[in-house]
Amino acid sequence: MLVWQDDRLTRFEVARLLGARTLQVALGAPVLAKTDFTDSANIARVEFREKLIPITVKRKLPNGQEQVVKIKQAVDNWLIEHKGEI
Repeated sequence: MLVWQDDRLTRFEVARLLGARTLQVALGAPVLAKTDFTDSANIARVEFREKLIPITVKRKLPNGQEQVVKIKQAVDNWLIEHKGEI
């Protein structure tokens, strides 16, 4: 039986989060982290590391239910499991 944890992110969700936030910043969204970077991809990575991504992850489960991911805890777990690599 597959158990979906609401405090974990898949690599696909991480890619989607970073891609969506990169696009938002490139289109003029306010930057939420203090950084010297000027390109949107690096800004999105810094925001991810600092757990400032203003995006909600909502999963559609096989049984038809929806699950909202606890994003700050999920990012924290991702950074611990992947030693801060993005």
